[in-house]
Amino acid sequence: MASSLLALIDDIATVLDDVALLSKVAAKKTAGVLGDDLALNAQQVSGVKADRELPVVWAVAKGSLINKAILVPAALAVSAFAPWAVTPLLMVGGAFLCYEGFEKLAHKFLHSAGEQAAEHEALTAALSNPAVDLVALEKEKIKGAVRTDFILSAEIIAITLGTVQGSPFITQVAVLCGIALIMTVGVYGLVAGIVKLDDGGLYLSQREGSGTLQRLQRSAGRGILLAAPWLMKGLSVAGTAAMFLVGGGILTHGAAPLHHAIEALAQQAASLGGMGGFLAAVTPLLLDAVVGVVAGALVLLAVTLARKAWPRR
Repeated sequence: MASSLLALIDDIATVLDDVALLSKVAAKKTAGVLGDDLALNAQQVSGVKADRELPVVWAVAKGSLINKAILVPAALAVSAFAPWAVTPLLMVGGAFLCYEGFEKLAHKFLHSAGEQAAEHEALTAALSNPAVDLVALEKEKIKGAVRTDFILSAEIIAITLGTVQGSPFITQVAVLCGIALIMTVGVYGLVAGIVKLDDGGLYLSQREGSGTLQRLQRSAGRGILLAAPWLMKGLSVAGTAAMFLVGGGILTHGAAPLHHAIEALAQQAASLGGMGGFLAAVTPLLLDAVVGVVAGALVLLAVTLARKAWPRR
């Protein structure tokens, strides 16, 4: 009896160790999607009244949990009944990441600053117009954010599924559920903090009093107000770069000849001496990013041609 109990405890410990290890690997691989998810959702709630920001974030977070409640069982079904589909799904997810990243770059360079400013002014005017139904506008923002989350959540689940492919079923369930919950809580917890960052800065900057603490609080508040826009820009840039790195990495790992070629170049870089170790570590990342940019451009071209051939009504 005692030996059976110890064997059971040992099995449980082994499973938990595998779950922790695979969750760590999956979290690293999905970091690019996480950065983009964070930036996109923080931007989605922009334009909402300050007192409605947190309720909107909470509504989108609940929608994200529903998305993952659909995607996790679907991923487990694919793993159980069609394991051959995991790699193609990963390749599709990687190509979509690259496409989304390149589309963001194309949008930035093909649209002038004046056009972007006009869009912002139109949104500001709509919010200040009493004739505009703000409840309907808020619902549309939530729907748009949940739709975006579904795509990004699908990419996260697909990448995680590729990580746990070949593991026991119970390990797959634990890792997929764990990553789904961690990503949801992490993303929307950070989004809530980011969207209220300017409110916190404003509160601190308006603190009254002539004491040292009050002066420090006012300085900190002004610093937060100055840093908040740059934080959003930094998140957007980091998220875009990570999309090319992660998406390109998925594509190169799925294409064996390309993956072997990149490994050979990394080994050649390692043999250079001096900076060889650094070059060996950087070379695969740079080549993954190049593959991601090229793949994103090709997919965007294909999508653009398809839209022209079959325009929407």
